[in-house]
Amino acid sequence: MASAKTIDWSGLFVALATPFDATGKVDLPAYRKLVRHVATGADVLIPLGSTGEAATIEDAERDAIIKACIEESNGKTVCVGTGHNATAKTAALTRRAQELGAHGALVVTPYYNKPMPRGLVAHFAAVSAAAPGLPLIAYNVPGRTGSNLTPKTLLQLFEQREVVAVKESSGNLVQIGEIGRTLPAGKSLLAGDDHLALASIAVGACGLVSVLGNLLPLQTKALVDAARAGDLARAQRLHRGLLPLMDALFVESNPIPLKAGLKLVGLADDHVRLPLTTAEADTAKTMKAALEHARTALAGDF
Repeated sequence: MASAKTIDWSGLFVALATPFDATGKVDLPAYRKLVRHVATGADVLIPLGSTGEAATIEDAERDAIIKACIEESNGKTVCVGTGHNATAKTAALTRRAQELGAHGALVVTPYYNKPMPRGLVAHFAAVSAAAPGLPLIAYNVPGRTGSNLTPKTLLQLFEQREVVAVKESSGNLVQIGEIGRTLPAGKSLLAGDDHLALASIAVGACGLVSVLGNLLPLQTKALVDAARAGDLARAQRLHRGLLPLMDALFVESNPIPLKAGLKLVGLADDHVRLPLTTAEADTAKTMKAALEHARTALAGDF
């Protein structure tokens, strides 16, 4: 069962990539290495999110990934991606994550189905009932799901005890600001895009769910901390130094560029699972240049 540890749902959350070997199998040694690297800066580790290619991970592979993340987390909070477009499947995956010791679950709004608000509320209620007491982070990413979790509907989700936070990846700062304005006490708003972390924190977010943190966890953590502390000069300097890399990570579909970056820094190979394909040569060059820029720009800070 999940640990009873008290969790502060704020700070740097990192959506972990899932390394594969040349045969297409999950590369657990590389995954463990990546988790250890990310845990040097992250407050919360998220295996099996969209960055982890959860859509193409087989059910039989999930347990080993979750167990490895918990074992290598150095005591950090582990929040497992369990979202699916079928409510029963989401409930089963969430219950299993709880059984394996996860501290929470990241639950994307059902994709493809395009449920109405009433359906979304019922979906999360069913997941909560399947894993009572397990904190849930609602994940709003309209670009992948085809529907938007509005601030009004989110407030209904927040009436459920288990729903403790939202990962907001709409890219809409007006919407993010409205969520920040109406956020109930005890609930958390998390930026879902690296390049909007600073702006989102300015309008009420208390953390970031990051892709960049796979590569530069300490630098990404410093950006989040500076923004939350109101140290605008440092936060802006870090944002400027990291922005080209944030942009480079999305020149192709996530996590294709990230996998290229992991190969460049020696953390994992660049294999992805179809229908994704490995990064174009130009993408790898862009990633290399952006990594070099970040290291040069932030040399005085790290």
